[in-house]
Amino acid sequence: MYGNTAYNIYAQNNLGIESPAKLIEMLYEGVLRFNAQAKKAIKDENLEKKVYWINRSIAIISELAMILDKSQGDISLYLEGLYNYQIQLLTFANMGNDIDKLEEVNNVFKSLLEAWRETNSVA
Repeated sequence: MYGNTAYNIYAQNNLGIESPAKLIEMLYEGVLRFNAQAKKAIKDENLEKKVYWINRSIAIISELAMILDKSQGDISLYLEGLYNYQIQLLTFANMGNDIDKLEEVNNVFKSLLEAWRETNSVA
């Protein structure tokens, strides 16, 4: 009984995901979207929402780091370090209400998203 319910929920949540490549794209977009919300919360001086949105971004980046395929060599090690640094920047942004650190993370994820889209449009 519970297995069927879990499968149905999984299936419903994954209807719009065409491929693992699309999922990565959506995760990158999610970081950008959540950081925009965190930036707004900082400007509005809404501590609760700021923490919520930054934590959502950190959760996505943590997941991206966990799913890296270490068999791909140096690129996976580079991305792991990059992701960990972005988490560190978000933590500092959270502690200091630092919009500049949020923007730094956004710039990295905009570049990653663009590169990901280019790579996957060629493939």
